[in-house]
Amino acid sequence: MDSKYTQLVEFLETQMRMSHVYQPVMMIELLRSNGKASVTQIAKALLGYDVSQIEYYENVTKNMVGKVLTKSRGLTEKSGQTYELKDFGSLTDEQVNDLVARCLSKIDSFISKRGDAAWSHRRKSTGYISGTIRYEILKRAKFRCELCGIGADKKALEVDHILPRIKGGTDEEFNLQCLCYSCNAMKRDRDDEDLRGMADSYEVRETDCIFCEIPEERVISQNELAYAIRDGYPVTDLHTLIIPKRHVIDFFDLYQPERNAIQQLLEQERQKILELDASVQGFNIGNNAGVTAGQTVLHCHTHLIPRRVGDVDEPAGGIRGVIPGKQRY
Repeated sequence: MDSKYTQLVEFLETQMRMSHVYQPVMMIELLRSNGKASVTQIAKALLGYDVSQIEYYENVTKNMVGKVLTKSRGLTEKSGQTYELKDFGSLTDEQVNDLVARCLSKIDSFISKRGDAAWSHRRKSTGYISGTIRYEILKRAKFRCELCGIGADKKALEVDHILPRIKGGTDEEFNLQCLCYSCNAMKRDRDDEDLRGMADSYEVRETDCIFCEIPEERVISQNELAYAIRDGYPVTDLHTLIIPKRHVIDFFDLYQPERNAIQQLLEQERQKILELDASVQGFNIGNNAGVTAGQTVLHCHTHLIPRRVGDVDEPAGGIRGVIPGKQRY
């Protein structure tokens, strides 16, 4: 047996790890193209296996072009899942070929005029989001739509701007979310929430709020929507607060980009604390939402409290200790 053949058989049968169909599809395209294939060629081959994209264009067919040609123009009729061109039998082969050529000419003219904009409805937005960032957003969402929960193995996932660029949204990770193509289409077409002024609302501050007027020297890290400081009355050493810049009282009133921004800083500060103090073995993370729950500063803030072995006699139950006598059970 040829050594290259043996190597490839060994790879396919014992070494290939199948997280998706991508590897064998690419191999098929290379094998069928004398060992060479362009990125576009391989992408087209992958597209042929992507049922979710077929579903998208099935919806386009039924709800857009099919309706126009059937109901508006009366050129076709629909029976079940099949469309039929009326009186097709009256056309000669020469006429069919001529009509196909005219259709191709229409397509070429349209694409020549519109260029990439012809397919802008299938893109997230104008501009470029790096593959690295796209991967991080998908990974953060566990490769599931953050609205309906469907997985990437069942439907194509897209990276969506929570606050659109045209409304002032940025390409920062906290302003991006993972949506399946269906939820993203519904969000774009049906969401009637008035986003005008939302960008300005991020600038809301309140006079005499200590977290709205925090001295710059106390800030240990920040991103566009949140910042971190050490707690002025720490429960343990390196006790840290993550605070939204917008004046908002309750955790439950945060915008999703602010929650993402806070999560980003929580993870960042946790890693810093672990690097600063090897004795840290755990954390308590939480919010006091409302005076009844113990909130004293009425500006939302999330506690990141490092925990060390022996810092209390009985740590079991942790955050349940907010109600005396309920920590242990």
